[in-house]
Amino acid sequence: MNKSYHSIVVDRGIALHKMIRLITFSTSGGGYLNFMGNEFGHPEWIDFPREGNNWSFKYARRQWQLAENKNLKYNSLLKFDRKMLKLHTDFKILDDLTVKRIYENNADKVVAYMRGELLFVFNFHPTTSFTDYGIPVSGKFRVVLDTDDPSFGGFNRIDRKTIYISIRKAERNIINAPLYLYLYLPSRTALVFKKEAIRKATDI
Repeated sequence: MNKSYHSIVVDRGIALHKMIRLITFSTSGGGYLNFMGNEFGHPEWIDFPREGNNWSFKYARRQWQLAENKNLKYNSLLKFDRKMLKLHTDFKILDDLTVKRIYENNADKVVAYMRGELLFVFNFHPTTSFTDYGIPVSGKFRVVLDTDDPSFGGFNRIDRKTIYISIRKAERNIINAPLYLYLYLPSRTALVFKKEAIRKATDI
């Protein structure tokens, strides 16, 4: 689990681990409970002394030093966990019990929803990345969390400084054509956006 080591199995597992944690956290009903031993992708289970394991203390521990070791991938998972939990600290999303489904495509394995002022977009497809993928939502958005961030063990395929604005794309100038947020969605990644206020000409 050294950061310099890569394999399809390990990289896929880490990507899915972050996505599963994020979708669980962001759709939870007002609270989030993390199962002990799963704080950062723990390599062993936790098992307290009991008759069934001959009262062994072997697994009655947590290996926190793995998460603090900056050379290991566990450290990247710990950083992601802290950033994910900070979404509630900064935006109080768990206080808003409404999760509004925006989009779901089972074939593409893409799902998007709003919670509070945040937009969550997931691409669970194991191999396909999508370019210019339209999410039917209007507004101006900036990235506040990207599971593909290299500091979280990702591959840095998203420009996190870009400001995204919904637009209409139509062959003809159709009145009231729907607005879409067009995104690049790498495979096995999730993005969290904050909706921003759009300044009117009268405000400038």
